Amino acid sequence: MSTQLTKLLKIKHPIIMAPMFLVSNTAMVIEGMKSSIAGCIPALNYRTLDELRASIIELKEAKSNLPQGAFGYNLIVNKSNVKYKEQLRVICEEGCDFILTSLGNPEETIREAHAVGIKVFCDVTDLHFAKKVEQLGADAAVAVNSEAGGHRGNLSPQELTSLLHKELNIPVISAGGVGCKSDIDTMLSYGAAGVSVGSPFIASIEAGVTDDYKQACVDYGSDDIVMTERISGTPCTVINTPYVQKIGTKSTGLEKLLNKNKTLKKWVKMVRFYIGMKATEKAALQATYKTVWVAGPSIEHTKAILPIREIIKNLTN
Repeated sequence: MSTQLTKLLKIKHPIIMAPMFLVSNTAMVIEGMKSSIAGCIPALNYRTLDELRASIIELKEAKSNLPQGAFGYNLIVNKSNVKYKEQLRVICEEGCDFILTSLGNPEETIREAHAVGIKVFCDVTDLHFAKKVEQLGADAAVAVNSEAGGHRGNLSPQELTSLLHKELNIPVISAGGVGCKSDIDTMLSYGAAGVSVGSPFIASIEAGVTDDYKQACVDYGSDDIVMTERISGTPCTVINTPYVQKIGTKSTGLEKLLNKNKTLKKWVKMVRFYIGMKATEKAALQATYKTVWVAGPSIEHTKAILPIREIIKNLTN
């Protein structure tokens, strides 16, 4: 299948394995490239710059032995990511196929990445920001819709993708709501050049999260996905486990009160983000009753824990 995305990244299928905090790893991306798709890893999945650099070297070596496939890294480009500038420097020094930016102004990333031949795709949730990243020179807009897992947009896949396809001159990659081949066909019919798929890959053999997390993506479905404010302070989709039901999904009264104070608001959000991320990390990587598992409604199509190659086969056949 030939689209603007397959041509941009020189891949066979118009699919990016989405970057997932704590979940994505080089083993998953290598298997993705073997099946001729692209894979992306959050730079924040690596605690040190040396670990980040080592992962790039590993993926470059793997790609050199494959006929197709592409890899990239996700950068949080706002001030909350104190590692951002150094992560960008290392990625540009070592090289990759693309960078996917989130949560901030991508201007510096686009400038630095383009200087060394790296493409830049930017997360957007509406036309206003999509127009901005296009003006800055982004190579594609990633349309994060209301069906995405984790931090999602407010517009439906059809509404957002169709709108951006009509108004932009750069390719649109639809993110959210894809769990099977017919979903991909639907997104392409809206004008998408490709799709970014995350949640279906959580329940993979290669994912480094706990078997409990993977099995939850099999056992639960789209009706079990809820929005919570208890992780980062920003609404985020998680599986509605008994623990999530116990702690609730709304900010506490104290947090709401403090959030009304302009001076304290950013500090409250930073503390909530840190606490929430630590809880999510423990749930994903350790045996714990505090099960806060991030996922999107596309787990509806996840019926078993499978190798990456089988998941891709189900998405493309």
